[in-house]
Amino acid sequence: MTLRFFVLLGMALVIPTLSASPEVSLDSCRAMALRNNKQMHINATRIEGAKYQKEVARAAYFPSLDFTGGYTYNQKNISVFDSDQYLPVKTFNPATGTYEFNIAKNPVTGEPLKSPDGQYIPQDVALIPKDAMTYNVHNVFFGALTLTQPVYMGGKIKALNSITDYYAQIAEVQYQRDAEDIIYNVDVAYWQVVSLDAKVRLAESYVALLDTLNRNVRAMIKEGVATQSDSLMVRVKLNQAQVDLSKVRNGLSLSRMALAQLCGLPIDSEMRLVDENREDVLAAIPMIPQYDMQQVYERRRDISQLELGAQIAQQQSKVEFSSMLPNVSIVGAYSFSNPNMFNGFSRSFDGNFSVGVLVSVPLWHSGGNYYKYKLAQTQETIMQLSISDAKEKISLQVQQANFKMQESIKTYKTTLENLACANENLRHAQIGFKEGVMTVDNVMEAQTAWLKANSECVDAQIDVQLSYTYLQKVYGTLY
Repeated sequence: MTLRFFVLLGMALVIPTLSASPEVSLDSCRAMALRNNKQMHINATRIEGAKYQKEVARAAYFPSLDFTGGYTYNQKNISVFDSDQYLPVKTFNPATGTYEFNIAKNPVTGEPLKSPDGQYIPQDVALIPKDAMTYNVHNVFFGALTLTQPVYMGGKIKALNSITDYYAQIAEVQYQRDAEDIIYNVDVAYWQVVSLDAKVRLAESYVALLDTLNRNVRAMIKEGVATQSDSLMVRVKLNQAQVDLSKVRNGLSLSRMALAQLCGLPIDSEMRLVDENREDVLAAIPMIPQYDMQQVYERRRDISQLELGAQIAQQQSKVEFSSMLPNVSIVGAYSFSNPNMFNGFSRSFDGNFSVGVLVSVPLWHSGGNYYKYKLAQTQETIMQLSISDAKEKISLQVQQANFKMQESIKTYKTTLENLACANENLRHAQIGFKEGVMTVDNVMEAQTAWLKANSECVDAQIDVQLSYTYLQKVYGTLY
């Protein structure tokens, strides 16, 4: 029995510890969302891809080495002559000191002989058989190893390297922008849960007040100082408050699911937030930071992306301009074949080296290259105008965010005053009802005003938190 008692005691101590869910802070929610968000994984992969693209562009500075090889089967051999060839020969004439053709002569007349077509007939000829000039090319193997080194490409390679570098920076800035949006959405969902949790507790307190009033009215009916009409009014109000409490609880559950989804957790996860169950959601009124618009422009990622886009457009115009400039490359190659013609006709592999300079000069393209260059310049102008327009909008956005922050703080201070008045009004109504100088209607009106004042105070505190978060986002300091 003693052992069983200690086992049961241990289970009683361990089970609540295991079932209790740890409290999660706002920073923890942000970290989980950034770690588990699929879009952030996509952006991280894009950053890695941009680095590879930079290496691809950088490789254009260095020589390229290519090998090309092949095999060809030919049906027929190649023959230089269609038949045996007879070539006239010359002999040396000491009298003239020159070589002269030996012409066949008529033995009777001594005149040179001519063929029917009027050509002189040589006396001596050299025979070149057709078979000697017939080559076996049924099976031909060939190949070439080529080395190409760009020397001058009109600045295209440097511009393309700059473009890939800017694209890599854009990928990193996009990562930061998405992270900023995720953090902002997490903050909104987090404070929504905190707000609804406070309103659940507020609704429970309101139901408790009406339940107490309902019991008091029933007791007063027995004493004959209240009517059934009074009881019915309180019960209707109590039923409505219970329905409202159920709605708020459902809204809180859905908000928890939404926050869990943003954090990359299962939607049925039990998440208890650090800022729940606090009497005052707003620990302290945040100070509105001073700002310098130039610093805001430097921190804003959307401006950074536009500026990088302008740099890309500028480099792209250089790429288009390079199409109107000559290109110079050094080319070296080693080519070989079987059969080869380097030493007669040999059915073996042999080859040779060659080195040269390749120059390409564009002469006339009907203005196509020039207009491509002008088009790239217009894109650069558009990007510069977009930067100017974005800065004007950001300036207005900063002003609006500051006004909203000031307004939310002022509203919060006003709701604190209203809440103090509502608490005092409810206290007087409850005392007056006990003393018989206040009616049931007076008490329910005071309770309704108390509920409204508390709800508005909670909303004002959450609005201050979200306004400050939005202000950080506008300033570019949220992430």
